[in-house]
Amino acid sequence: MLLGPWLVAAAAAAAAAVVAVGAGAGCPVLCTCRGQAVDCSGQRLFSVPPELPLDTGNLSLAHNRIASIPPGYLACYGQLRALDLRNNSLAALPAGLFVGARRLAHLDLSYNNFSLVAADMFLEASGLLRLDLSHNPGLRRVHPQAFRGLAQLRELDLSYGGLSAISLDALEGLPGLVGLRLGGNPWVCGCAMEPFLKWLRGRIQRCASDSQLAECRAPPEVAGAPLLSLTEESFQACHLTLTLDDYLFIAFVGFVVSIASVATNFLLGITANCCHRWSKASEDEDV
Repeated sequence: MLLGPWLVAAAAAAAAAVVAVGAGAGCPVLCTCRGQAVDCSGQRLFSVPPELPLDTGNLSLAHNRIASIPPGYLACYGQLRALDLRNNSLAALPAGLFVGARRLAHLDLSYNNFSLVAADMFLEASGLLRLDLSHNPGLRRVHPQAFRGLAQLRELDLSYGGLSAISLDALEGLPGLVGLRLGGNPWVCGCAMEPFLKWLRGRIQRCASDSQLAECRAPPEVAGAPLLSLTEESFQACHLTLTLDDYLFIAFVGFVVSIASVATNFLLGITANCCHRWSKASEDEDV
């Protein structure tokens, strides 16, 4: 009879231990935890918390000073759906970071120091729906295979970076894309941009975009023009080809100019020689 309460207490303790093990580590120092949300934002962290509750679904590390993330950091957090890393000092992500984070749907990397979106950077995050890479002023290049594997991606923000061009290959593999932001970049609207702009005009009906805010920075004749204001006629010069007659004419003109140059130099030489002789004769007469 006396063993009953002790047995009940022991069973309760064992159950609590199982729950604790299932949840993983407790709430990290300097963070607040509510349900599956872990908020470590604005704590001046230089590194990510070493351990998180295993059932973390929403992790905010925004407004810190984090410059790197250990490889495999997210491998144990299969319930993670949203990761906020904005306003840190990240310049790259380790390979395989998203292995295990199959449910990740929202990733915010804005206000960091990225200069390149590397190939297969998000390959394991195949469930991404929204990706924010805006306000990375040093972002100069997006690899053609940067977004490979993101067939479900619906919103992509590349605004306010340093992009002057982007490969069409980087965007053609995003069939689910319905939102694209490009404004605030120094776009160079030369011949190389024609395929991308043609694709953009074809997608604008079903893809919300800030392309009216996206303007050409160069060349000078289209500086300040919205991307979508450029038509096929704007790129006519890119398709001009020279015929054999054109090359022959150019060669003939070059030959004529060369002969004229030689003749001019010859005449100038004779004139200079005559002037020199006249000057010497004048000096002899004075003596």
